[in-house]
Amino acid sequence: MATKETIQSRFDELANQQIGSNYVKGLGAVVEAQSWGNWSASALNLVQMVFGLESAHYSQLKKTIESNSSSYYSNAQKAVGIFIAAKSDYEKGCYISLEKMVSGEVFGDFIAAAKKSLDEGNKDVAAVLACAALEDALKRFAKANSLNVDGKDMTEIIAALKSKGLVGGAQKSILETMPKTRNNAMHADWAKISVTEVGGVIGFTEQFLLLNF
Repeated sequence: MATKETIQSRFDELANQQIGSNYVKGLGAVVEAQSWGNWSASALNLVQMVFGLESAHYSQLKKTIESNSSSYYSNAQKAVGIFIAAKSDYEKGCYISLEKMVSGEVFGDFIAAAKKSLDEGNKDVAAVLACAALEDALKRFAKANSLNVDGKDMTEIIAALKSKGLVGGAQKSILETMPKTRNNAMHADWAKISVTEVGGVIGFTEQFLLLNF
C-alpha cells in the first residue's frame, strides 16, 4: 500500500521528470511521444489516487492531457503546471475535504477503541469495532470516487473498487481476506476469529485511513 512518503516521492519524481520535445515544421514544438505518454499516464493516475475523480485537479489535468492539442509542447507544459499545483496542495494538506477530515477522526476513534479492546483481551469487541470502521471507510471511499455502493456488502464494495483500479497489488490481496473476518464478527462466530486476524484488520484500516482520510 502506498504511504504518504511514497506518494510524496512519486510526486517529486514526476515533477522533475523531463518531457522530450521535437520541432516539427508548420507545428512548432511537439512533445516526444514516449516520454509524454509515460509522464501523462503516471501523473493522471497519481492525481486520481490522491484527489479522486471528482476533484478539480484531476478533471483539469485529464481534460488537458486528452485535448486535441495535447501533442503541442505548450499544452504539455500546461499539464505540468496543473500537476505542480496538485503536488503543492498535497504537500500543504489542502486536498483533504472537511467530510474526509471528520470521517477520518471518527474512524480513528473506532480504531483506537478496537486497539484498546484487543490489548485488554477483548478480541470479539475489537473485531466488531475494526470491521465496522473498515466497511464504512471503504464505502465512503467508493462514493467519493463516484461508485454507487448503496446496499452492497463488503465483498461487493471491494469488487467495485478493484474494477475501477482504486485498489491493487498487495492492498487488493489483503482486502480480499477481510470480508470473511467481517462476516464472522457480525454474525458472532467468535471461535472463527483469531487475535491475529483482528490485529490485521486494525493495522490495515489504520493505513487505509492514513492514506485516504
